[in-house]
Amino acid sequence: MIRFAYFGEEDFDQLIEWSGDEAFLLQWAGPQFKYPLTSSQLEAYMEGANDPEQSGRLVYKVIDSETDLTIGHLSIENIDRHNRSARIGKVLVGHTARRGRGTGQAMIREALRIGFEELRLHKMTLGVFDFNEAAIRCYEKEGFVREGLIRDSKRMGDTYWNLIEMGILESEWHGSSR
Repeated sequence: MIRFAYFGEEDFDQLIEWSGDEAFLLQWAGPQFKYPLTSSQLEAYMEGANDPEQSGRLVYKVIDSETDLTIGHLSIENIDRHNRSARIGKVLVGHTARRGRGTGQAMIREALRIGFEELRLHKMTLGVFDFNEAAIRCYEKEGFVREGLIRDSKRMGDTYWNLIEMGILESEWHGSSR
């Protein structure tokens, strides 16, 4: 269905095109990027990334295996090799026709496989805004549990968004039906 390949400069324009308005950018990318998304922000994001042995960040484009089209984006960040932990971030099914069809779940499943099998992590975490019910269901289906709520975490206009922190341990992932 999908495969991951390292994200590079040749992919910047596609991600910028998908980045959306200010609210959508904050929703999928968190506070690291500022609206509007630019190549210079992506250059800074990529600095030191994608060395699987040493980088603190692995950045992927998500490719449809049948069509070879890039359909999404995801990163594994804050890689802490001592504590064997990392955070999944920047989850985006950019190709709108692929939304709601299991693509996001397949992306999370592959990120967990990389984290637990290739990086030999003990724990993986992510954050999701509490109104993003489809994403929460997706993450729970892959074994994530809610670990906490950060109230009024981010401001968008005149409103504040709550962030749900979620995590999964290697024993939970290995104990599931994979």
